[in-house]
Amino acid sequence: MQIDKVDVSYEPNGKIYSFLANKMALKKGDVVVVDTVRGLELAYVVKDVEYIENYPHELKKVIRMATDDDIKQNKINIEKQKEIKKTAENLSQSLGLDMKITNAELSLDQSKIVINFTSDNRVDFRELVKKLAAIYRCRIELHQIGQRVETQLLGGLGPCGREVCCSRFLKDFDHATIKMAKNQGLSLNPSKISGLCGRLMCCLAYENEIYAEISKKMPKINSEVKTKDGVGKVVYNNLLKQTVDVKFEKGDSFEIVNYALDEITVLEVKDVKA
Repeated sequence: MQIDKVDVSYEPNGKIYSFLANKMALKKGDVVVVDTVRGLELAYVVKDVEYIENYPHELKKVIRMATDDDIKQNKINIEKQKEIKKTAENLSQSLGLDMKITNAELSLDQSKIVINFTSDNRVDFRELVKKLAAIYRCRIELHQIGQRVETQLLGGLGPCGREVCCSRFLKDFDHATIKMAKNQGLSLNPSKISGLCGRLMCCLAYENEIYAEISKKMPKINSEVKTKDGVGKVVYNNLLKQTVDVKFEKGDSFEIVNYALDEITVLEVKDVKA
């Protein structure tokens, strides 16, 4: 069975979701109304409709093209979300709840409010939900999120001076590890390799495969190598340039010379003893 799939995002550069185009000839840049688990939402088409045979997942439908009233209502909701966030903050403080409200999301038809928060502990927020429901007269959901999701929602500038990747273009979080930082010869100081969320920077994963491959070719630090100037000890590897700094002992002093990787030969232990 053939379906007409269209990819949309709720925010510019946000995570992409797939829906049935519902026989509409949708194009990239169109603004539509979709039915989600959170109610009706305004969404932006990021790719023209695709016609696919035997698609493995069941998809919800695009309801309609967004009208001027829908777009106007969405702008009203964006402002109202700020008020809801402030109200939730005040109520949580009055109830003595250990939580930090990140943001509030109001569905297009105002039938549902989702409030995201962070906390180091589990929080009993039932009383808060009751009070918010009494004020706004709609369904209220509270979701406890992690630090990475919080940074993605709030945005900010990363150590590089640019907007954080998770907020600007990443659809899913990259898996970053300490080993990736080691592969790239970076300082393992947490402040140097951590993002705004306090976790390892997602960008560590971008070029890790290339760095890991180059690292296999580079000599180990302190290994002895043969060069055109004699035998010396490796003190530094430049992975990007694929060059090696070699130290030569000269009596009470020493000299460090830079060589291209193909200009040196790593000596095995038996060769060194000889």
